Amino acid sequence: MTTHKIINTSAANMAEIKDKSIALVVTSPPYPMIEMWDNSFSEQSDKVKFSLENKDYDAAFDGMHEVLDQVWNEVDRVLIDGGIACINIGDATKNCNGNFRLFSNHARILSFFMKHGYSVLPDIIWRKQTNAPNKFMGSGMYPPGAYVTYEHEYILILRKGLKREFKKLEEKTNRRQSAYFWEERNVWFSDIWSLSGTAQKMKIENSRQRSGAFPFEIAYRLINMYSVKKDTVLDPFTGTGTTLLASLLSERNSVGTEIEFSLCENMFNDTVKIKKQLNKYIEDRIKKHQEFVEEQKQLGKDKFYINNNHGFEVKTQQEIEACFNEIDEITKDGFNLNCSYKKIEMGS
Repeated sequence: MTTHKIINTSAANMAEIKDKSIALVVTSPPYPMIEMWDNSFSEQSDKVKFSLENKDYDAAFDGMHEVLDQVWNEVDRVLIDGGIACINIGDATKNCNGNFRLFSNHARILSFFMKHGYSVLPDIIWRKQTNAPNKFMGSGMYPPGAYVTYEHEYILILRKGLKREFKKLEEKTNRRQSAYFWEERNVWFSDIWSLSGTAQKMKIENSRQRSGAFPFEIAYRLINMYSVKKDTVLDPFTGTGTTLLASLLSERNSVGTEIEFSLCENMFNDTVKIKKQLNKYIEDRIKKHQEFVEEQKQLGKDKFYINNNHGFEVKTQQEIEACFNEIDEITKDGFNLNCSYKKIEMGS
């Protein structure tokens, strides 16, 4: 059984979440100096509003990150020792009074966490290439006034304190059952992810026009890479609930804060559809693994181990206790979800 809670509040004040209760944060905040978020930052900061009105862009950049700093302080409070924060952020380019320039959001966030004693782990470049013919900026074919086109974002990986330890028997069992497949490891732990973006236009009335959502696959990978079953995952900027759904499928608990009531109210209304889509996702994951094993056999690879929970073959001994459950039932109570699971029976 897992629980998933949506709190209608500002991420700068997560008082309902206990100190050191979160094992992993997976989030994508509003991006400073991106026009679609200017109003949101201005509503939270007179400094940002004044700076934008007066075209003082350096001050606006500082003010926007001061707003985010309040959230990062809360993240630091609720993370366990050894907990991980995964932050998807893009840098911004802007024409400032005729001077084209870049604002390095990822560097500013890294600076905050480093000052708070976090270990910066190798990050991931999320590659979002576009083939639009008008994507290039600057003077066309004349040097030196053209500018590199930004088609990537960062996924920052930050650890609070020292490496997490698993000492109790239950903790060790949860960790072993949370193992991913060998071939997934080879893809997930690459430093470049080439994944398409997700639809941004909002369909919910009385909400903002764009969601800023990242793909489900990003949240799902990060949760399986940096947490174990029964952990609690936090998304301070819940939006449409991608992180919470990925946590649900991964058998982690989750909590999300979202300031817009309309998003909280309409999130996860169709639990029947959610169950069907998520179970299909985990079934496809296992099917893809079995296809990998068959491909390996055709290449003459013959050393495999048997997974104790499902009976299929795996590449390494670390995968033999991996356990994959499908969603049995999802119930919604206000802004809360409860989910029960049952073991996937192979051949059923």
